[in-house]
Amino acid sequence: MSKICEITGKKVISGNNVSHSNAHTRRRFYPNLQTKKFYVPEEDMYITLKVSAAGIRKIDKIGIMACLNDAFDKGYLK
Repeated sequence: MSKICEITGKKVISGNNVSHSNAHTRRRFYPNLQTKKFYVPEEDMYITLKVSAAGIRKIDKIGIMACLNDAFDKGYLK
């Protein structure tokens, strides 16, 4: 399963581990994803989303329907 936030679009990025000797080896940075159920009062149902911590804060701030509409517009949800 993909490691992409369905609200913000955050995904895995790559970078380097840097040791004390300054040797660089490749590594991956994963988003802080949580699987959460949200109640959508307009539809009177629950939906399950895989969202990052930043996505949860965004939902708390502007509401679930505004976030879902924004995610559909940006292509994060199908």
